Amino acid sequence: MKDVSDVRRSAEGRSLERDDLDDNAFEQFERWFGEACDTVELEPNAMALCTVNETGAPSSRTVLLKYFDETGFVFFTNYASRKSADIETNDRVSMLFFWRELGRQIRIDGTAAKIPATESLKYFMTRPRGSQIGAWVSQQSSIVTSRSLLEAKFDEIRRKFSNKEVPLPSFWGGYRVVPTAIELWQGRPDRLHDRFLYTRQHNDGWTIERLAP
Repeated sequence: MKDVSDVRRSAEGRSLERDDLDDNAFEQFERWFGEACDTVELEPNAMALCTVNETGAPSSRTVLLKYFDETGFVFFTNYASRKSADIETNDRVSMLFFWRELGRQIRIDGTAAKIPATESLKYFMTRPRGSQIGAWVSQQSSIVTSRSLLEAKFDEIRRKFSNKEVPLPSFWGGYRVVPTAIELWQGRPDRLHDRFLYTRQHNDGWTIERLAP
């Protein structure tokens, strides 16, 4: 047995009080996300996305948040992927941002739904050309016997769309997660962390409660 119980770091984060929080969870997220973008060197928009399949088995993976507003949080993927299959069966998901440099986490629980194809196309056209071609190549989550097959498929698609725009694949697009709850976690010394939970109300307002660490 490898004992890793002594691998620890005491959090030295700033205090977080109710008076520090915006009444609107989206405004508060934007504030913390902006600080993360100014502080975290590598992909502050990376988040763990957790889904559950039809048998109740959970799975997690890291995806990138691409944009957000008061309608929700948007990420993009292959619609034939495992995460998409899970969402089609159970649209309830959870997302987690962890910013070590700030000693902070944000957990977002909500429901996911596909965005319109026109919205996916608008984002797709901003992607680097190699990423556009890559979206056509991979049958995400399926078994592939070798990397050389992927590279050969990439070359094939690159030649196919040579000297023309790469079209949006019908099997690729975005999901918008509409939050029902957003939790902020600020690390503090001695494991006495500050946690606040925003819960969405029917009138689109939010209740805010402090949670035990």
